[in-house]
Amino acid sequence: MRAALQPLIEAEIVEEPARLAEDRRRGRGAASNKSGRFEPLARESFDDGWDSLDDLPPLKTEVQEERARTIITRNESPDISFDRSINPYRGCEHGCIYCFARPSHAFMGLSPGLDFETRLFAKPNAAQLLERELSRPGYVPRVIAIGTNTDPYQPLERGYKLMREILEVLDNCGHPVAIVTKSALVMRDIDILSRMAERNLVKVALSVTTLDRKLCRALEPRASAPHKRLGAIKALADAGVPASVMMAPIIPALTDSEIETLIEAAAEHGAREAGYILLRLPLEVSELFRDWLVRERPDRYRHVMSLIRSMRGGKDYDAKWGERMRGRGPYADQIAKRFSLAAKRHGLNLRRKKLNTEDFVQPQKGGVQLNLF
Repeated sequence: MRAALQPLIEAEIVEEPARLAEDRRRGRGAASNKSGRFEPLARESFDDGWDSLDDLPPLKTEVQEERARTIITRNESPDISFDRSINPYRGCEHGCIYCFARPSHAFMGLSPGLDFETRLFAKPNAAQLLERELSRPGYVPRVIAIGTNTDPYQPLERGYKLMREILEVLDNCGHPVAIVTKSALVMRDIDILSRMAERNLVKVALSVTTLDRKLCRALEPRASAPHKRLGAIKALADAGVPASVMMAPIIPALTDSEIETLIEAAAEHGAREAGYILLRLPLEVSELFRDWLVRERPDRYRHVMSLIRSMRGGKDYDAKWGERMRGRGPYADQIAKRFSLAAKRHGLNLRRKKLNTEDFVQPQKGGVQLNLF
């Protein structure tokens, strides 16, 4: 089957990326490491036939500490529900092949491919910066979103514990937070999250793309297995923490068949809300995802890409406000209706949880300069 489809597939891909040897990239999502689009020179590793790559060791995760100057990121996007967020890490070891945050690594002079999941940045002063920024005169509290770019509970969080420090700051000053993660590590912080939930200061969404463990391992090689994410939803719900499920992303002809079963499973584990995002393929993500399809699901390549383009105006991606998350056209409408009906059938989204902003007390030791008079 692969041999028969390969000419058709390659005819559609303008330039097939040079892939690293499988032994070197085992457990990673991307197979290539092309230079970022801002670099003056393009570099790729490839086998020149002289066995020059045979003795290279497997890729290891490297973490560089970054002394950030600010920690709260603002946005004015009209189609998302928050205006501020925190990202304690750059890059993500989960290695989700479809991650729309991959192109951000190009701003660091690195590749959105393997660099994104192996060359990471941690912000060890995140909690101190947060306390300082919350202390500023005139600060108005609104929900801070965490996990909207890279995952705050990715594997290196076990050692750095930046997310736990951030939660301690938010808990101490009564500031609301909404968290999205693909990691069962969130259960580590249930003690803080349950305290915040008692004051209506937190909600947590577990992102579950598929219940198929084999497909999950290929799509999201270092994220928690689906059953562990469902277990995290149950643990949070049992502890009184409002928990929801995010089917992010829905991939047509690959995971969209699971909409009903996934929502049912989440509801059985205690989720009370559900949401979804249609697959997004901005910039370098398009080539990386298409290469993944060729490697992992060659028989689905043409069908998947045809449906994606039918919902994106004939392109791999359209960043138009209001459509980038949901797409447009008959197939996108069908997905939206199926999702809505499934959620309603299982009692989800009957009432959206609105977090409390009234009990916020500004930190007193944030290092903000006092007034002279």
